[in-house]
Amino acid sequence: MTVADAIRTAAERLAATSDTARLDAELLMAHVLGATRSAMLLSRMRDEAEPHLPAYDALISRRAACEPVAHLLGVQEFFGLDFAVTPDTLIPRGDSETIVLATLEAASDAVRVLDMGTGSGALLLAYLHERGQAHGIGIDASERALAVARRNAERLGLAGKAEFRLASWHDADWANDLGRFDLILCNPPYVETGVQLDPDVRDYEPASALFAGPEGLDDYRVIIPQLGKLLLPGGVAVLEIGSTQGDVVASLGRESGFEIELRHDLGGRPRAVILR
Repeated sequence: MTVADAIRTAAERLAATSDTARLDAELLMAHVLGATRSAMLLSRMRDEAEPHLPAYDALISRRAACEPVAHLLGVQEFFGLDFAVTPDTLIPRGDSETIVLATLEAASDAVRVLDMGTGSGALLLAYLHERGQAHGIGIDASERALAVARRNAERLGLAGKAEFRLASWHDADWANDLGRFDLILCNPPYVETGVQLDPDVRDYEPASALFAGPEGLDDYRVIIPQLGKLLLPGGVAVLEIGSTQGDVVASLGRESGFEIELRHDLGGRPRAVILR
């Protein structure tokens, strides 16, 4: 069986559970072969034959059971950077790149940055990678998530610019020793409790980073009133939102004295709220 044959067979098997079956099959084959996907497509697809690859079969079986490709690869690309991911963090998604783009425009000269609910560290580290003058703190309520973020800072050569602390915005006095910031980033939980998610999200990503009450707004109601004491004069906060939450989160921001601007993702959906 050639590489092309194996990929075709795997894609047929994955079609029942994945909308990206062919891409999944190609990425997993490249991983097993120790090559990039592009290099594999250029050099290996026409091989007369390949030895049987049990490791590939095992990965395809796990993907057929809806385990995310990012977990199988151990890495997810985000904003042109590769981030280690585990089941202890959300998988960084392309829609969240809207947050990074918004911060680069709205707070291009920020020096002190806070990332609330840092998870894998993707938002904070992407900003720090683009802005050499900045340094930041990422907080998370999960020590396991913080371990992933620290690993990513090391991988990207940003360990000297990023600090990670265990903290939860639901606790009293959690921010007492943090100081104030030019920029605050946050991708909080915003999924409505009880929503039926796809199994690759529901079964493999942390519920604590997804769900936020019956309207998906519980964490915004806690976070937004606290932003004023965390921002320096002229500071900016950028929050990720669900595609139907723009008006409500904007109203919460105005109630706390902020000027509001919405940004949309590449699909044209509201994705970021900028609070000044």
